[in-house]
Amino acid sequence: MSDRPDTKLPHPSPSVVKAWVRLMRTQQIVLAAIEQDLKMADLPPLGWYDVLLEVGRAEDGRLRPYEIERRTLLAQHNLSRLLDRMEKAGLVRREVFSEDGRGRWVIITEAGRAMQARMWNVYAAAIQRHLGNKLDDAQADQLAGLLAVLMHKS
Repeated sequence: MSDRPDTKLPHPSPSVVKAWVRLMRTQQIVLAAIEQDLKMADLPPLGWYDVLLEVGRAEDGRLRPYEIERRTLLAQHNLSRLLDRMEKAGLVRREVFSEDGRGRWVIITEAGRAMQARMWNVYAAAIQRHLGNKLDDAQADQLAGLLAVLMHKS
């Protein structure tokens, strides 16, 4: 048995490869630009915004770490360190989960809600500058539809 991939599987067309490369490059370029915009405004990285948004969206303003992982796609080891930094900054706090003394809730603080709002002002402007100023609404809808096709599991 060979460790090499099956060469009988179909290969992507040049158009599909071009789309893949452009998708990956665009993601890197736009995310880097948004991160730079946040940094220039003396704000935390985008990952902090994602955590604050998801915890703030929760019905009671709290989530378990595994729920944050699922909603943000952050790896557990990265999330744990990120939560440590966010807790030290006073943006979230952790509380023992009463049904299981080993588990913890992550709870957004008022300072966390204020930080999320400050970050959104910069983030929203960055989305507009790096995407909205380059696409009209019809193009944005078309792009969103195409990307939705890629999000569906086969």
